Amino acid sequence: QVQLVESGGGFVQPGGSLRLSCAASEFTLDYYVMGWFRRAPGQEPEGVSCISSSDGSTYYADSVKGRFTIFTDNAKNTVYLQMNSLKPEDTAVYYCAADGLFTVQAMCIVARLSQFEYWGQGTLVNVTE
Repeated sequence: QVQLVESGGGFVQPGGSLRLSCAASEFTLDYYVMGWFRRAPGQEPEGVSCISSSDGSTYYADSVKGRFTIFTDNAKNTVYLQMNSLKPEDTAVYYCAADGLFTVQAMCIVARLSQFEYWGQGTLVNVTE
């Protein structure tokens, strides 16, 4: 059964860091674009960052540029999101998703999990004092 399982969320103070992980099973990242998305209460979903597992090209939302880094470990079939200098406005449920047809930029701009082939259940990031 295909699964994407996110982990690494939690509570952190402003200025702190977290690393989210998304482990894929029953498919290989090599042929997919992977993305991290977030949804805060009462807000539209946002494409945070996306990456092509085949060529490493990336896309970042303006709100996270310079603070977040997306990367993959294809040997572990896992995609990561390193989040530094966290702000209260980064508080949201973070989801990862995979798709074999979208481009990196398009996937992040669309930001609708139901449009993608696979997505996980999400992990909560809460940035608070």
